[in-house]
Amino acid sequence: MSDAATAALPDQVRRAAELALERKAEDVLVLDLRGISSATDFFVLASGTSDVQVRSVAEFIRDELRDSGARPDHVEGLRAGTWVLLDYIDMVVHVFHRQARAFYQLETLWGDATRIEFGDDGSVAESTFAP
Repeated sequence: MSDAATAALPDQVRRAAELALERKAEDVLVLDLRGISSATDFFVLASGTSDVQVRSVAEFIRDELRDSGARPDHVEGLRAGTWVLLDYIDMVVHVFHRQARAFYQLETLWGDATRIEFGDDGSVAESTFAP
């Protein structure tokens, strides 16, 4: 991807979003939290349509990033498959079941973050949250 929106993203963040799309995740979104949160720099959010797909997407991201030398510091929710969290310190990947993502609405909690949306076709758009 050569879009300006992804050019500023660290390789690992961009790669996590691309890997989610490879496993047919929906609504792939990166929130740039630099300057907003001291907990992490980026959230990568993705949705799956079933617990099996949520686990598959999360495991694929974890395994592929591990092959490039990145290991999560912490993993939660892999067994249940409703919401899987992969914590890489500077980036946290959240893979949600569609209903869990709608319930928790992390995107709205970080409304002042820059949003980088990855379309199913690989397109990329940068925006700010507008309720």
